[in-house]
Amino acid sequence: MEHLEIERKFLVKSDAYKDEATSPIRIAQGFLNTDPERTVRVRIMGEKGFLTVKGPSNESGTTRFEWETEITASEATNLIDLCEDGILEKNRFEVRLGNHVFEVDEFMGDNKGLVIAEVELKHEDERFEKPSWLGEEVTGQTKYYNSQLSKHPYSKW
Repeated sequence: MEHLEIERKFLVKSDAYKDEATSPIRIAQGFLNTDPERTVRVRIMGEKGFLTVKGPSNESGTTRFEWETEITASEATNLIDLCEDGILEKNRFEVRLGNHVFEVDEFMGDNKGLVIAEVELKHEDERFEKPSWLGEEVTGQTKYYNSQLSKHPYSKW
């Protein structure tokens, strides 16, 4: 199937990743639909906008359909106004380690204190080097999906 996203998600146990990371980029995102069968996300990332549709995750939570297209920041801003309650804000850092890039998200607002790292893979059992700051794996735990964090923020757990 085309447009498959294969990724693993981890909690981050220290801020040591900042020593190896790119400068953060600010992200604001909302959800037009948070149904796990067809999540529709609107994102403003820096000066760009994106519209993303994600399908349901497989049993392990590592793989799902993902389709994304770039839109203007103005279009994204207009669409965010139509989103469900719970706009997420976060800073994203990228850390390259070997052949992989870890995207580390520091959440703000009601999700402040939560830091999650994701790594995209070519196949589910692909090996990758784990940095020392990587903590517990939370792949497939729906409470860590951004669509769920928008409705059930970390500060309310």
